[in-house]
Amino acid sequence: MSAKKGNIKIANYTDWMSQLPSELWTIPLFKLAIPGKCIQCNCVQHQTQHEYNITMQLEAGVRYFDLRIARKRNDHHPTRLYFYHGLYTSTDVETVLGEIHAWTVAHPKEVIILAFSNFNGFEKNIKDKLHNHLIGFIKTMFGRHPHTAELLGPSKNVIVSYDYPANYHPEMWKKITYYYANSMDRAQVKSKISEALGKEKTSNCEILIYILRLCDSFPNVIRRGLPKLLKWLKQQSGVNIVASDLATRKDFVSTVVELNSALMKP
Repeated sequence: MSAKKGNIKIANYTDWMSQLPSELWTIPLFKLAIPGKCIQCNCVQHQTQHEYNITMQLEAGVRYFDLRIARKRNDHHPTRLYFYHGLYTSTDVETVLGEIHAWTVAHPKEVIILAFSNFNGFEKNIKDKLHNHLIGFIKTMFGRHPHTAELLGPSKNVIVSYDYPANYHPEMWKKITYYYANSMDRAQVKSKISEALGKEKTSNCEILIYILRLCDSFPNVIRRGLPKLLKWLKQQSGVNIVASDLATRKDFVSTVVELNSALMKP
């Protein structure tokens, strides 16, 4: 008999990890269902992004962040970086990471996963300088730990994935594998993700499954697709990281967290 919905009781999703049943405390992260979000997901959603700043997203229960990094070509500051996915954020990377750090210090039992990737505008003559600056800032902000794939920081509740092999550092995870169907056709998206989930059955803790939103443009289409995503999720098992543009809306976080009921003994 499998675990039924309702086995996991969360009073407040601000600290949902620490409220999980004790039998799940030793579950590896790669087996845990974790809600995620992309910072600055697309240009059309630029205004809605401000409705939920990074602290509000953490408070809502988001624990994985897809951080796509970019440098503005004409920025007079040589190492200032922003998040980018079709449009630059107005707030720089260092400021946002500072907000994340402050939150993790206040919530030491909540594990946060930060996945840095893309690195738009990292031109050949400056890319090493920019990578070294960003990695140095991350280490200074979140601390160091000598073992590969261990959590960073004094409370060890921050994991950093850095998708640039030439700048591999043992304190950080390498690229986190994620799947995303760049299509407006929901049937095609569902088929591609289902196929990926079927193939990627692994015990390697450095490979996490990430499902990127149903659609990649037009907020109204994304909003219509969210209920379908939630319905589909409730039928899944073995899902790890699930990310949506609308992670702070409706029942997204609670639906993802509830998937962990399947990990409990009947």
